[in-house]
Amino acid sequence: MTMTGAPDWPGEGDPTGILTSSPIIRWPNILSLLLAKKRPIIMGVLNVTPDSFSDGGQFLDPRAALDQATRMIEEGADLIDIGAESTRPYGGAKPVTLEEELERLTPVLPDLIKLGAPVSIDTIKPEIALWALGLGVRLVNDVWGLQRDPNMAHVVSQHGAPVVIMHNRYKADSSINIVSDINAFFAHSLDIAAKAGISPEAIVLDPGIGFGKTPEQSMEAIAKLAKFTHYGFPILVGASRKRFINSVSPSEPIDRIGGSIAAHVIAYLNGATIIRTHDVAETIQALRVATALRDPR
Repeated sequence: MTMTGAPDWPGEGDPTGILTSSPIIRWPNILSLLLAKKRPIIMGVLNVTPDSFSDGGQFLDPRAALDQATRMIEEGADLIDIGAESTRPYGGAKPVTLEEELERLTPVLPDLIKLGAPVSIDTIKPEIALWALGLGVRLVNDVWGLQRDPNMAHVVSQHGAPVVIMHNRYKADSSINIVSDINAFFAHSLDIAAKAGISPEAIVLDPGIGFGKTPEQSMEAIAKLAKFTHYGFPILVGASRKRFINSVSPSEPIDRIGGSIAAHVIAYLNGATIIRTHDVAETIQALRVATALRDPR
């Protein structure tokens, strides 16, 4: 059962005329290449949006976006995750039309890919994923875990692209067992992925810190990350600047670097393989020290 209606095929009803002609390109599985590094993988966040919760509007200008991506790559980011529709987890995000999302991405994405680092597309629209993969994007980050639009799984499978399956809810419910809810969501998403022919080697799971969760539930998801490792897939955690930090130490998003690092180090120690962060250099330093302390050979 899907959460919204969708066209029969990505590109139907596409007023741009661009998406329907996107080429099908099957790149080597970038996920396998990244995991072969045998260390925490760093995904840098690049929001080309006016309303993202932490840096909305800061990188809406294409030049500013490319400068930020270059900076994160120079700091050591393994891949860049670009999004043009705010999926801010606390409500208030404005839905973006296909045309608007494409308009924000078009001046940035081709040049971003040319920088050389692998690029991930953060989108809930299979049409955008199809177009971006055709340009050379190497991974799809779906904050609704293949459950919002039935065509997303088909697009991912068709390209042989890795996909981040993130847990989400329309609203938080403090009465539920969040670990059980995440596991049930993952089980359903993985069934969708299997039926679409998505390779197990192309799947990443993300418990969706802050999305449809109370601050306490977000912290529980990180603390109990081992409860999600039984599937055998890499786990991504994106706790960067999230609101649960404010519930422990009152602060604005820009002032939550310390809390973000603490959460990401604990996530790594609890089994996370990929860390999604706004603050690349600081996060890499913290994880290197954590790794060295964990195995001081």
